[in-house]
This record gives sequence, structure tokens and C-alpha cells, in this order.
Amino acid sequence: MGLLWIIWFGNGLYDEGMTSLAPTNAQPDLSYLLDRTSRGLRSRMAAALAEIGLTARMHCVLVHALEEERTQVQLAEIGDMDKTTMVVTVDALEKAGLAERRPSSKDRRARIIAITAEGAEVARRSQEIVDGVHSAALGELPEDEREVMLRALTRLAEGHLGVRAEVVGGARRARERTA
Repeated sequence: MGLLWIIWFGNGLYDEGMTSLAPTNAQPDLSYLLDRTSRGLRSRMAAALAEIGLTARMHCVLVHALEEERTQVQLAEIGDMDKTTMVVTVDALEKAGLAERRPSSKDRRARIIAITAEGAEVARRSQEIVDGVHSAALGELPEDEREVMLRALTRLAEGHLGVRAEVVGGARRARERTA
């Protein structure tokens, strides 16, 4: 019996000479579609924000810290960041003069991330950039499909896909191991 070479192509299997072994997709590959579009959106966002010296994480911290008094832990949760990533992000914002750590006015034991006047201006500019990237992405769709897509994605994000499943065994990211 000869060797069978099976190659994984992200959205399905390909085998040389024996395609009958490949499973048939009963549904469109939702994981692939969401991952591919998410990756594309993230890369466009990163490139656009880099023009003003920000990362998407820095933008997230700036905007959400301006909404109300929030601790580093609260902002990390909103931005889906682990502690180390959050510390590095706030350190970079402080170094750039856009934010500073201060004692909370509500709880003296807690420290909040306060945005400077310059940080507030950068947040305004970065939000315009983010809105533009989102608008360009949605502009790829006919107008009647945009609202439907947004409603569907919102429903998925607020439903069971918005909650991480418990992973039993298997590989997990560091953030999931410490959560």
C-alpha cells in the first residue's frame, strides 16, 4: 500500500490522489470565514492606527478609560487582555504622555488609568480612524446587507459565542490558563 499525503489548508483537507477520504462540509466553514475576515480587519486596523503611533490595544484603553473611571483590571477585561499585555500597554501610553496611573476617587486602594488632555485628543483621532476602517469594511457589502450582518454578528456575540467555552485538556493560551 502506498503512502497517502494529507495536507491541511485551513478550511479543509486536501489529499493527493484520494479525495474521497476528505470529509464533506455539511455547512459553510463559519470558523474559517470569521477568522479570515477578523484577521483582515485587525491587520487593516493595525496599519491605520500605526500611522498615529497607536496599537488597537492602546486605542481600546484610551477610549474606555475616557468613558468612566476604570481600573487597569477593568480595562484589561474590556479589551480581552491578560495582565502582562495590559501593563505593557499602559506603560507605553504613560511613556507617550497619553495616560497615567492614579489612585481611584472611589476606592483609595485601587488605581485607575487616567487619560491626559493629549491622550483625549489622540483618542478622538484614533476613534475617527477606527470608524473609517469599519466603514470601509462595511462598504464592501450592499447597503441592505450591512445592517443584517451587524445584527447577526451582535446576536452571535451576545449569545453563546460571546462566552468562552471551558476547555478540558488540550492547548490553551496563557490568558485562558490564568483566567
